[in-house]
Amino acid sequence: MHETERIEEKVILVGLDTGNQEMAERSLDELAELAKTAGARVAGRLIQARDCAHPATYIGKGKLAELKDLIWETEADGIVCDDELTSAQLGALEAELSCKVIDRTLLILDIFAAHAVSGEGKIQVELAQLRYRASRLTGLGRSLSRLGGGIGTRGPGEKKLEMDRRLIRERISRLRKDLKNVEKHRELLRSQRMQSGMKTAALVGYTSAGKSSIENALTGAGIPEDAKLFSTLDTTTRVLELDNSQEILLTDTVGFIRKLPHHLVEAFRSTMEEAKYADIIIHVTDASNPQMEEQMHIVYETLRRLGAEDRPVVTLFNKQDLLDHPVRQRDFQADYSIPVSAKTGQGLEELKAALLEILRRDQIYIERLYDYSEAGKIRLIRNHGQLISEEYAAAGIEVKAYVPKEVYGKL
Repeated sequence: MHETERIEEKVILVGLDTGNQEMAERSLDELAELAKTAGARVAGRLIQARDCAHPATYIGKGKLAELKDLIWETEADGIVCDDELTSAQLGALEAELSCKVIDRTLLILDIFAAHAVSGEGKIQVELAQLRYRASRLTGLGRSLSRLGGGIGTRGPGEKKLEMDRRLIRERISRLRKDLKNVEKHRELLRSQRMQSGMKTAALVGYTSAGKSSIENALTGAGIPEDAKLFSTLDTTTRVLELDNSQEILLTDTVGFIRKLPHHLVEAFRSTMEEAKYADIIIHVTDASNPQMEEQMHIVYETLRRLGAEDRPVVTLFNKQDLLDHPVRQRDFQADYSIPVSAKTGQGLEELKAALLEILRRDQIYIERLYDYSEAGKIRLIRNHGQLISEEYAAAGIEVKAYVPKEVYGKL
């Protein structure tokens, strides 16, 4: 039996500087991390300063010639562009360079495909991939129709294109139906949580900020932890005990990233909307990352796109163990800012206390004496509120508790 070694592809990163060189360099650094996660090795990088992408070839003719030389010198297998390419740009670059051409969207889709584990995740990834492919097939169809016949445009060629379009449309239609069934199941779970009265908190943040590590540290969820980008795609919900009498549901969500492809936002909307339906947002940031503030801005922008900006926010400045000189950082858009470390456990008790304070905003404190015949009301408090103490006396049961406003009238 022969073992086959996986070939590591060498790629050149290509980006545009549209007026902010530092931001362009940082974006390409992130693209390098994405390429590494996808299993490629970066052999070189090239950035062109221009107002916007060239409509035909993404970069200008001079840089295209420079890129050809760089590919030849490094013996690269292909290039990765830092933006989503049109079908025309993709075709023109492949024709000019005679190598594989990948854009940022396709690279992220490839990573998602490798990391999707659950049935829902696989459906979402395939749907995003097909939408991406369909948009490029449409562009190819337009270019063929403009040729107006001739060699290479007649017969099976055009039929093959139409057949590909039809098959993709049919597959997309089936996947949408499957995804709707999954979404119905997710909505049913959400409604059951709401009926139970248990509040939910959603962990959100830039990819690789440490959301899975935080959930594992708090609940022992056992989610795989990896330093690579988008190492986990599927949501995981676990019960978090805040104190002896109060619990909350903690849900992990897929990480955000700059230039998040539209195809992914649409396909993963049901997963991302866990943040929209949560009662509390726990925003996890990587305090050791020099681009932390920019990443925080991207997270808030994504939350606004999802309609989840009006929730109480607790920002966790994670990875304090990696800082040489820890400083108490502050997020002015959040209700609480807490320095934490999923690795050492620093700040996790402070997080629980903050969550408890937020929950108590919508609760009413009661001190009551219930007759023994009203024991059912105490069970109602246990299920929906926070029972501080109960003492059994001759006159009845003395209760101290916090209860939600909607339950208060029943007591």
